[in-house]
Amino acid sequence: MSTHAGWHHRVGALFITLCLLAPTGRVALADPGERTSTLADQQAVSVTIYNDNLALVRDERRMSLPKGTQRLALRDVSAQIDPTTALFHSLTSSGAVSVIEQNFNFDLLSPETLLDKYVGKDVTVIHTNPRTGAETREQAKVLSVNNGVVLQYSNRIETGIDGRLSFPSIPSNLRDRPTLVTDINNTYEGDQSLELDYLTGGLSWHADYVGVLNGDDTRLDLNGLVTLTNTSGTSYDNAKMQLVAGSVNRAQNTDQIRTLAAVSVRAANEPMSQQTLFEYHLYTLGRPTTIADKQTKQVAMLSASAIPVTKSLELRGEDYYYTQATSDLGQRLKPQIYLEFSNDGGGLGVPLPKGVVRIYKKDSSGNAQFVGEDSIDHTARKERIRLLLGESFDVTATKKQTDFKRVGPFNDRYQYESSYSIEMRNAKDTPVTLKVVEPMPGDWTIIAENAPHVKTSSATATWTMTVPANGKTTLEYSVRVLY
Repeated sequence: MSTHAGWHHRVGALFITLCLLAPTGRVALADPGERTSTLADQQAVSVTIYNDNLALVRDERRMSLPKGTQRLALRDVSAQIDPTTALFHSLTSSGAVSVIEQNFNFDLLSPETLLDKYVGKDVTVIHTNPRTGAETREQAKVLSVNNGVVLQYSNRIETGIDGRLSFPSIPSNLRDRPTLVTDINNTYEGDQSLELDYLTGGLSWHADYVGVLNGDDTRLDLNGLVTLTNTSGTSYDNAKMQLVAGSVNRAQNTDQIRTLAAVSVRAANEPMSQQTLFEYHLYTLGRPTTIADKQTKQVAMLSASAIPVTKSLELRGEDYYYTQATSDLGQRLKPQIYLEFSNDGGGLGVPLPKGVVRIYKKDSSGNAQFVGEDSIDHTARKERIRLLLGESFDVTATKKQTDFKRVGPFNDRYQYESSYSIEMRNAKDTPVTLKVVEPMPGDWTIIAENAPHVKTSSATATWTMTVPANGKTTLEYSVRVLY
């Protein structure tokens, strides 16, 4: 542990007992000339969360303010508020409240920050006799807190703390809770509803999907959950929750990663509705929900059943060996497993936010077993979804180049002719269909083959092969490439 880090650890854990009493006997937490608003004044709160650690908070509070210029301390705002985006206004009387100045102090009350604020000021050091327990008090000035505390007594200077410290008060710019302090001019006397709108970090969301395949891998039951994470430094009680799916451009973005202290899971009884917002999609939770600080929560987004799916095995090649001699191209090659379905059937047909899709399948005992996962991007309705779940265990292949020659050059280009043999083996008790997908470089032509191919793109040839149960089949083909 470094000297600086060790000092802060000792301050927080061992040497300072905070006796923060003002002469009146009460803890001084704020400027006595300001009015304070707490969560007790809050009438409603709504939170719109974007994908990239960004949220819009609308905090409505009911207060009675006198006319004239005054200072108002709004407690329990987000600790990651962007104060440049804050908008404070009256909902009761438009234009009644105007902001003159506002301040958001980054420092929150802790032993370290309190000592920092008392550099150059006097504190009381309380010494305790270890044998008798008797206490004596002595005044000292805090000279420095850099890599340890330096105290100046009336007749000496000491490093470290022989006892505990007592502070007369807490400075007004050091708050125990995240607080936005704003100087306002108010022209409406009496009770009114005031709203503070601001952007903040520390709130994020993402979608998680859980799918269960049926016995023959032709149908899928899919549930979508929204995972909300709050590390903003405050809680949002009974908040109206909205989520924006889409990539929103930001001039500046700073992300902070913190450890979560709690995880809760809750399913929503009300469905989550969605609507188009600009070029994005807005999802609205059907009921208020509370997101506590340092908490992750999941709420239900969608549920769809019996979605038609297609499972495919694909053996995908590379384009490099069509322009060079390479005899052995791999043994016991494993085809990849893909699951594909359309976002328009079985209760789907809604815009799907990006997230991770996890697929399960029940074993012979009826227990759901995990069989793979993949990420999807934001997916519009009626778009196809294609998931890579893993590699086949029972289906393998051996690929080799059986012939190669180069002719040319022709106008700085060479012509290559090469031949290939791909032996596919199936250890299952049922036949399988295997797609062989070969990317082709340059101008290419298949000049011989023992099974028909399909030109699936300008640079791809695809063969669909049937491999018998507990058997094998071989694909042979030759290709001419001008490259």
